[in-house]
This record gives sequence, C-alpha cells and structure tokens, in this order.
Amino acid sequence: MLARGPWSPDQVTCVWREEPFEPCAEDEAAADEALAALRERGSPSHDGLAARLAAFEQRDGGLQLELQPARWSLRLVGSEATRSVSVLCVVRAADGRWLAGRRAPWLASWTGRWTLGAAGAVEVGESPVDAMTRELEEEWSLVPERLTVEALAATPNGLAFLVGLAWLPPGAEAVPDDEHDAHAWWPADVEAWPQEADDTVRRMATLLA
Repeated sequence: MLARGPWSPDQVTCVWREEPFEPCAEDEAAADEALAALRERGSPSHDGLAARLAAFEQRDGGLQLELQPARWSLRLVGSEATRSVSVLCVVRAADGRWLAGRRAPWLASWTGRWTLGAAGAVEVGESPVDAMTRELEEEWSLVPERLTVEALAATPNGLAFLVGLAWLPPGAEAVPDDEHDAHAWWPADVEAWPQEADDTVRRMATLLA
C-alpha cells in the first residue's frame, strides 16, 4: 500500500510531465516480446502511450499524482522502474452486493480469473478518477451514484493501482462488454462468496469493506 484514503474524487489531483518515460533497452525489448506474444494468441491489444507513476504525495487531506507518458506495453514487463498506472473501480450495488466479472482469455492480464468491477490503463492527459468512471461505463454501462478513491497500491510486478469504490443507485443493471465472458453479483458478506473468488480478491474486498 503506497497511500490510503478514502478521498473524495476532487481530493485526488494529477499533473502530467511533458517528456515521455525512456525505459532501459532490456525493458524495451521485453515489452516488444510480450506484445508479440499477445498478438500470437489472438489478442487485439496494440501499443500506444499510457500513464506511468513518476511520483505521488499525500498533502492537505488529499492525494496528488505526478504522471508521465510511457509505452502501454511496459505494463507487461514486470519491471519496478516502469511503474505503469492502472485504475481499479470496485463496484457495489445499493444493497451491498459486489459486481464480479471473469476476464476473457484474450486480455493481457488476469485472463480467466474473476475480478471486481472495472479496471484499465490511464490514458495520456487523463485524470485517473476520470479513467475509473470511463472504464466503468465502457465495461459495464454503469454510472455510479457515489464514488470514493480508497488507495494507491503497488503490485509485485511493478504496477501501480489507484483503487476506487463505486456505489450504484437502486435498480442499476450491469451490461458487460467483451472483456468479460461471465459475471455475477457476489453477496455483501465476503465470507459467503463462491469458490471462484480467489484470496487476492477476497483480501481487497475485506480492506474496502
């Protein structure tokens, strides 16, 4: 955990460096190989620019992020130096249930695994909070009734995640896109979750609850 909220959306700000991140030659070559492997297994993934976490600071009760353009494919490398930024927007229904989706086999990461809510890269010039709501609408056709930003976390493979929690209005219906080949509403009580919920997802929900 790099920083812990919760923060309201307006308490999370970001600035963008103009100069793109320059990876070392080894990471550059590894990104090329990883992207080629994705294409070989039928993924439509293509390279471009996304966000890298250059720095962050907690101050005045909020969180400020300093972001930098970097190759999207560097997130496939697992290098600490790249620190590509993704957002994860965990979703709960008005009655407390959790929205879970099984990720399609063509995706770049967590293929075939169940995850919570919506996730994705931050586009160049985009606010990470805006990325959360964009991904939620793109992946599930959902608009939150309220949203909080809960944490900034780092993973062992060098990624940085900004984690949000979205609560839906009563009666909201999730319509999955092609990034998910199955979805379900898991019970509000994490202890009652089905077997396909792995330990990583359970720990995250326990922290957010």
